[in-house]
Amino acid sequence: MAQAERATGELDVHAPVQAEAFVVCQRDGHVELTGPCGAAPWLIEVARDEHPLEVVDRMVRATIGPPILVHSTSWRRARGGVILTFVVVIPGSLATALHSEPVRRAELARSAATAAPAVIAHTQVVEHGMRHLAWLVLDDPVVAAELEDPWPGILAEYVPEPFRALG
Repeated sequence: MAQAERATGELDVHAPVQAEAFVVCQRDGHVELTGPCGAAPWLIEVARDEHPLEVVDRMVRATIGPPILVHSTSWRRARGGVILTFVVVIPGSLATALHSEPVRRAELARSAATAAPAVIAHTQVVEHGMRHLAWLVLDDPVVAAELEDPWPGILAEYVPEPFRALG
C-alpha cells in the first residue's frame, strides 16, 4: 500500500513527491511565466517529513525573493510519484532578471468519469491554475487581499471553472 492513514488523519507517504511550481508575475496588465527555469515548471523534491507548501515557499524566498502568494492548484501522478502543482505569484520587480514569457490560453485536460487524462501538457496545468486563482480571488478573502489591483482585472478573463457551464 502506497499510503496509510495515521491516527491523526495525515497520510503516510511512501512514494516520491515533487512540487511543481509555476512562478507567475504581472507586467503591463498581463500574466507572465517566469522563475529559475524561465517559463518551464520548477520541479522541487519534497522530503517525506516536509510540508510541500512550506518547501515551495522557502525555495522561492531563497532563490527569487518573497512571494505574494503560494497556492496549490492541483495534483497528478507522474514521473513515478505524485506531483503537487503550485502557482506562485511574485511581484514583477523580482522577475526583471529572469526569463519570462506571456501565459498563453489552453484547453483544459479532461478526464474520463473514473480515469485521469491520458496526457496533461504544462500549458493545461497553467490554464487550470489561472482559472483556480480567478475563482479564489472572487471567493477567498485571503487571496483577494493578497492579489490586489490589477490582478482581479487580469484574472477576470479566466472564467472560474465552476461557472463555465453556466454560460
